[in-house]
Amino acid sequence: MVSRTRIKICGLTREQDVAAAIEAGADAVGFVLWPGSPRHVTPERAEQLARGLPPFVTPVGLFVNADPALIRHAAGLLPTMLLQFHGDETPAQCRAAARPYLRAARMTPDLDLLDFSTRYPDATGLLLDAHVDGYGGGGKVFDWSLIPRNVPLPIVLSGGLHAGNAVEGILQVRPWAVDVSTGVERSKGIKDADAIRRFCEAVREADARIADAYT
Repeated sequence: MVSRTRIKICGLTREQDVAAAIEAGADAVGFVLWPGSPRHVTPERAEQLARGLPPFVTPVGLFVNADPALIRHAAGLLPTMLLQFHGDETPAQCRAAARPYLRAARMTPDLDLLDFSTRYPDATGLLLDAHVDGYGGGGKVFDWSLIPRNVPLPIVLSGGLHAGNAVEGILQVRPWAVDVSTGVERSKGIKDADAIRRFCEAVREADARIADAYT
């Protein structure tokens, strides 16, 4: 049986955008808890935004080299939150919160992703993003051919995805999940409900093509 691709909509700052993600069928919604981002929200604001989440829609908190106290505080406010480490966190720092987590990898030709993955064997998955100055992918697509086929952890494909390239990315990479932020925005932190819907429809189209190939 072919598994469907999970969908994460990240960088949410408004209740109406959370509602649009839920309505479109997102599996996870991401809140950026890094003050250096234009999409930054406080843990208290993230908790407000997550209050209306239905069962099986997971809140994800994105951290960049955060103080452990901030992580503990946010995790206390959102007990079902999946942590996403997007900075230079060591394996020990990722494990310190004793919570399920995603580890982001900034993709370059020099990154040995297989070696990187062995350093984080307890991660829920690896989120693969473009390498740009600073942190985050900046809405840039990286070379998907850099991804080895035998990565031992679930892959979350990120970096410059939108409705126009999601099908191609899923067909080429076959990720466990996809993550989008810039590709469904009107402006930084302000999402477009139609763009979210089109993105989710594109993911389902890709899954349908894969399923057809197996029948």
